[in-house]
Amino acid sequence: MADFVCKRRAVATALILALSLAGSAAFAATAVPAAGGVQLTSALRAPAYELRVAGPAGFLYQQTFAAGQSLVIATPAGGWTDGDYRYEIVATQTATRQRGADETSGTAAPAQVENGSFIVRNGNVLLADGVFAARQDDGQNASPVPNDQVIPDDLIVQGSTCVGLDCVNNESFGFDTIRLKENNTRIKFDDTSTGTGFPATDWQLTANDSASGGQNKFSIEDVTAVTVPFTVTGGAPSNSIFVDSTGRVGFRTATPVLDLHVFDSDTPALRLEQSGAGGFTPQTWDVAGNEANFFVRDVTSGSRLPFRIRPGAPTSSLDISAAGNVGIGTASPTVKLNVVGSDGTTTQLLVQENNATASGRDLMRLENKGPTRFRMKNTNTNNEWSINAHDSDFRITPAGSATVAMTIFPTGNVTIAGTLTQNSDRNSKENFRPLDHKALLQKIADLDITEWNFKAENEAVRHIGPMAQDFHKIFGLGEREDRIAPLDTSGVALAAVQGLQQELAERDKRIADLEARLQRLDALTQQIARQQEAQAQVLPTAFAGRCEEKTVAAGL
Repeated sequence: MADFVCKRRAVATALILALSLAGSAAFAATAVPAAGGVQLTSALRAPAYELRVAGPAGFLYQQTFAAGQSLVIATPAGGWTDGDYRYEIVATQTATRQRGADETSGTAAPAQVENGSFIVRNGNVLLADGVFAARQDDGQNASPVPNDQVIPDDLIVQGSTCVGLDCVNNESFGFDTIRLKENNTRIKFDDTSTGTGFPATDWQLTANDSASGGQNKFSIEDVTAVTVPFTVTGGAPSNSIFVDSTGRVGFRTATPVLDLHVFDSDTPALRLEQSGAGGFTPQTWDVAGNEANFFVRDVTSGSRLPFRIRPGAPTSSLDISAAGNVGIGTASPTVKLNVVGSDGTTTQLLVQENNATASGRDLMRLENKGPTRFRMKNTNTNNEWSINAHDSDFRITPAGSATVAMTIFPTGNVTIAGTLTQNSDRNSKENFRPLDHKALLQKIADLDITEWNFKAENEAVRHIGPMAQDFHKIFGLGEREDRIAPLDTSGVALAAVQGLQQELAERDKRIADLEARLQRLDALTQQIARQQEAQAQVLPTAFAGRCEEKTVAAGL
């Protein structure tokens, strides 16, 4: 008889609740068994729905359904684990609202939500059996019915009170002052205020769902708004929420040491989840920490960890000042990014691009409305240099000096303020080969040397020299056929001078030999001339003597 009366009371309560919910979203969707899981029927009207189910052993099922698509909670691959399961359906809006310029706020309609639960016992899903019956004296009658007691005065009970169909004579109260005892326990606060401006919201304390397969819970329900702002499920551990005398709140701890203290044996965390109900793109973030790191996790994008802090990181590893300056290793950054260290090895800036595709990339950019400078200083000697992109050229300058040590022009021309010195250290070279200087001279003779100008320069700017391709082909020097190293051209020139010197030496030797021969010939010629002159003087006298002898002999 008692169960029958309870069922009658439940029916009446359901009818009252249905009337109070007219025109509003219901507390829970209808759940029925279905092939492969649990079928839900939502009273919400939306172009899409987000369904999430949480259960024992970390069970979490999330799915988005389009309008008209069946809302099914799929049976897990390994079957259902015994315990309580809670589901939530959120209606998703279609229009995406434009956020403010700072991307931190936006206008969104309140989310429309339905909640419900079911129980799994021995692997079987237990759902609601239907609407229960209720008592006649449900408070909706215009006047009391038999068995009601009306006390038109204060009621003072100097003892304990038991209310409910299952209370018995000689109830043992223990330390209970007020006890609600039956299969549906509720305390409702029905505010009958009707005056303008007076609060009239009705509230209810609810212990457990009424339906089979419902949830073991304690809830505070806003009956007027048809919402359940607070729920504690059965089996929740001690100190699930604990507020101490100073207002500090502990989660799973009775000794919170800060305003909010989350305690857990493995990775205490905070989840920030934006649904699609407000018209914005769904996004979920986790903020958590454990023995490995403190991290922010982008759950939506594949559980990436864009921000992590390792245990033992020094103070001010990352420090942002009131001015917005960022310090790395310093609590008082003086510029937008200030890196400070003293370990002697790791205070450096390293930019790495690990893409497997080889390609030219900008790994650092410096931009300024005007000359952009990059300064380097030796704090031990105060030696400081400035590298800067000037108005139309690139310059390297001693800091604080008007002298430009080197200038590189867009045309590729380079000007230096002093001497250009190239490495030619013997210790840096190998594979030495002797040169055929005479052959080198012939190669130089075969090299075409012309006058020309670079295309990037004015035609009036003239140069003289060989083409790099010709130089590379004839001499085989350098690593590219379109470039000529100054050391190679000077080397060829010096080798040519040596070759010419060798030829001159050989020529000088030949000339010296010829001059010696000429000297000998000249001496011989002079000797012959002297002999001929002497003979010329002797011959006439001898000839005259002979003539006289011949004359006498002839008797002339």
